[in-house]
Amino acid sequence: MKKPLCARGALGAMYAGLALTVLVTIAPYVDHSTTHLLADHIRAGYPTYPQARVDSAATTYLVVLSVIGALGVLAWLATAWAVKAGKWWARPAATVMFMLGISVGLAGLLTKDTSGATGLPPALGWAGMIPCLAGIVAVTLLWRRPRLT
Repeated sequence: MKKPLCARGALGAMYAGLALTVLVTIAPYVDHSTTHLLADHIRAGYPTYPQARVDSAATTYLVVLSVIGALGVLAWLATAWAVKAGKWWARPAATVMFMLGISVGLAGLLTKDTSGATGLPPALGWAGMIPCLAGIVAVTLLWRRPRLT
């Protein structure tokens, strides 16, 4: 039996979201070894911090963002599995995961730290929102009624 077109499209969006989540999780590591955007953002917010403390804060952010990314990967895999298996709870679960993802993304983008600046530099904050685009597509396709042919 073939999956309905909306489920196949939703699965494609979910796999795209999975790939985007992996890329967004890797991005801070690329930054850490190249542009130092995160470390420079911390240094600008806390100019009196010694370099060791800036490095420690940047490493802490890397750990936190890695855990969030790993949880995102698990959420994509679990909801994709549920959709593929035709579980009755797949649509509500995908919707909840989307809401959690958008909440975490907005928290990373908008939360200010004690310096008054956002905790993450805007580029990394906005990057964290990118997988949500695939999430909205997936959820929309999952809740759409199948077309009668």
